[in-house]
Amino acid sequence: MGKEIKNAIIESTSLSMADHGCLTFTIWLNGDGWCVGYGGYCIGSGYLGADEFKAENGHGLEAMMHIMNVVGVEKWEQLKGKYVRCKIERIGESVDEIGNITKEKWFNIREFFKNVTD
Repeated sequence: MGKEIKNAIIESTSLSMADHGCLTFTIWLNGDGWCVGYGGYCIGSGYLGADEFKAENGHGLEAMMHIMNVVGVEKWEQLKGKYVRCKIERIGESVDEIGNITKEKWFNIREFFKNVTD
């Protein structure tokens, strides 16, 4: 079975160091009867009250810029409320690839991080 393309709205965005001493970014996608987080990759180390903080590498920031480019925004905060297309195999599974709602621009976050860490 191939992947289906479904539309979704970006309900919210998150940039957080609340879990596991790691800074992560997530965009929350809401489709017709489904909702999923996109992202969650560690882009830095640290936590509230830490004495030391460290950016892991530039790949997380590069991924964020790819997402912004695909969606068509210049600021992370502008993602909320934008529509995207998502390639999914089944409702309830993770979304690895998002696309611009009208243009043939796509970003596969899993492949991106696989390629930059190999």
